[in-house]
Amino acid sequence: MMRGICFRVWVVTQREGFRLIVLGFLTLIGSSRVFALPQEALKNGQSPQASTEMRHDAGNPTPLRVLIEEAKKNDPAIHVAESVAKAAAFAAPQTSTLPDPQFTLQQFSVGSPRPFAGYTNSDFAYIGLGASQQFPYPGKLKLRGAVADRDADAVKAHVDVVLQDEIETLKTTYFHLAYLQQTLGILQQNAAFLQQIEQQAGAHYSTGQGNQRDVLKAQLERTKILREISMHHQLVGEDQAVLKRILRRSQDSPDIIPEPVSATFLRYNASELLDKVRAQNPNVHEDAAMVQRNQTAVELAQKEFRPDFEVSYMYENTDRKYRDYYMLSFSMKFPRRKPRRAALAEAQVNVERAQQEEDSQVQAALAELQKQYVIVKTSEEQLLIYRDGLIPQAQTTVQAGLVAYQSNRADFESLFSSYMDVLNLDLEYQQTLLDHETALAHIERLAGVTLP
Repeated sequence: MMRGICFRVWVVTQREGFRLIVLGFLTLIGSSRVFALPQEALKNGQSPQASTEMRHDAGNPTPLRVLIEEAKKNDPAIHVAESVAKAAAFAAPQTSTLPDPQFTLQQFSVGSPRPFAGYTNSDFAYIGLGASQQFPYPGKLKLRGAVADRDADAVKAHVDVVLQDEIETLKTTYFHLAYLQQTLGILQQNAAFLQQIEQQAGAHYSTGQGNQRDVLKAQLERTKILREISMHHQLVGEDQAVLKRILRRSQDSPDIIPEPVSATFLRYNASELLDKVRAQNPNVHEDAAMVQRNQTAVELAQKEFRPDFEVSYMYENTDRKYRDYYMLSFSMKFPRRKPRRAALAEAQVNVERAQQEEDSQVQAALAELQKQYVIVKTSEEQLLIYRDGLIPQAQTTVQAGLVAYQSNRADFESLFSSYMDVLNLDLEYQQTLLDHETALAHIERLAGVTLP
């Protein structure tokens, strides 16, 4: 836990002022739990941010896995995609069933347009009852149903695309929110300390023991930090809005508190991940389903050159003194070849287009995964450099600067600059950790894997 700054400032002598500034620096950097956190935390498998105390009113931290399960149940975008997939499953029975039968009631008059005219004196007058049924060429209905099934498969694959997109957004927003909360604590403590520096510099200047430049510099740096804190509040609000939208929570509900982020080291090599992209990427699966759908559509377009049939039967009832009529009809409908050729050509082009889209999707996913893999590996190296090199060296520089300042061998500006270096390195460490975890979330989405 980072210690708060609790010393007070009076208009004092130069010796007392120096002792106060040194006390402030020692309060912030002398503790073994401030800037030594990166070494300790990484040795224990945690990030330095995981040990930073963040004050928040909304409640206890919520694990990411809990929010993911909640999103799967509540996310409106996922519900919409699932509803579309359910509706698509009912298309095949509609297209693979015979056309509706037709029933006919007919009355034939002779000698007059009046109903039943000539019914008793002419054997041509009758009352008829008939039925007819169309029969597509064998195989057409099955292929139409298969095309509808492939459409349903593509829509179902799109559900996984939406699901993984929403989970990726949830993860990256969660990590960014955790980063904001952890860096906010550093900025707030930095602003508080700079306020003390500003007051002390003002006290020195008012007694003629300092210069106005130190006062203005402290004021400028503190104002910059206040600006960053304000920006943090804005970004936190934006992240909260995104998370609550995915979780379908009310926007005025309590804010979501993320757990501190810790580094997750990648256990897959690049070759393994690239293979998983081809086999498990949800966008690739969706495009592959469209290829199969269009290939089935080509088979159907070829079958459409075949004729369809119709069978009809009519019973004609006459007066009892005449014999009844019975009529059976069989007809064939021959399709025009010109529109059928155009439909076949269109279906074949759609297959080529779908295959090109699938290949384009695979290549884009492979390139993006390679990019994110490089980010992960580079950031892992940088985290170690911060842990073992930059931050310890910056700490040593500040401590040496304190000794030099005490013996009047260094000015206040160089000491102040060294102190700011330590704070900036801590912020850079956390930014690198955010980049690392965000890249891992992208890799999980691209490769269709869940990293521990």
